[in-house]
Amino acid sequence: MFSFFKPKKVKADLSFIGVDMHSHLLPGLDDGLEHMEDTIRFIGELQELGYEKLICTPHTLAEVHPNTPLTILPRLADVRAELKRQNIHFPIDAASEYMTDMSLDEKINNDYPLLTFGKNHKHILIEMSYLAESSNIENVIFALMAKGLQPILAHPERYNYYHGNMQRYHRMKELGCLMQSNLLSFSGYYGKPVQIAAEKLAKENLIDLLGTDMHHERHLNALKELATRASFYKTIEHLHIQNRELFLDEGKEIVSTKIPDYFKNNAAV
Repeated sequence: MFSFFKPKKVKADLSFIGVDMHSHLLPGLDDGLEHMEDTIRFIGELQELGYEKLICTPHTLAEVHPNTPLTILPRLADVRAELKRQNIHFPIDAASEYMTDMSLDEKINNDYPLLTFGKNHKHILIEMSYLAESSNIENVIFALMAKGLQPILAHPERYNYYHGNMQRYHRMKELGCLMQSNLLSFSGYYGKPVQIAAEKLAKENLIDLLGTDMHHERHLNALKELATRASFYKTIEHLHIQNRELFLDEGKEIVSTKIPDYFKNNAAV
């Protein structure tokens, strides 16, 4: 039935999140932003929405986005330098979004320096393919935790193969994995099934963190629109969102842009 009533909108304010811990805003590293000027502009837009810190997480995916600390940390240094040049005071760190494939197993087993983040420098963002569950996902979680790291599963609501089996989500939590949902999942940006899954995860208190997963202008515009929806805040108001308490450190930069000694001793890696 047609209605003349529009959904109630509120002032766009995501300051309750505090820190965006999943984005692809470091320029030229993956399928995210390409140019420094866009990176600086997007940072300004996120500040306007109430964010106080940004943690960039470019993809690490063998053969597609084969990033390492050697590619990520210098680019982080470039962005920090440009912010300083423009007299913009905004904390920015970097880590990576690691695909749980066999190459990640090798990195863990060989003590490869993985990029982590957080106050205790122990959180690591992992993802799976949208086509099928990673066969090694549980082993990866176990192995990371054995090394004292805290795995965070990125956008669980986007794994369609879990939609009919909520027990898999509960299993991830039982293993000790934190869950990070994409904000845009609640807007229907990725499709109605993903939105329904995100709302179910919220209802069952399975969401620990929220991220923008920002890649481009369409994401930014959709985020600004979502941030004005009263229905969005109503959906998540009962959740204990931990971005601020885990990752906001009063403006101090945690990630060093110094190249790890590992790479000095393993030049071919």
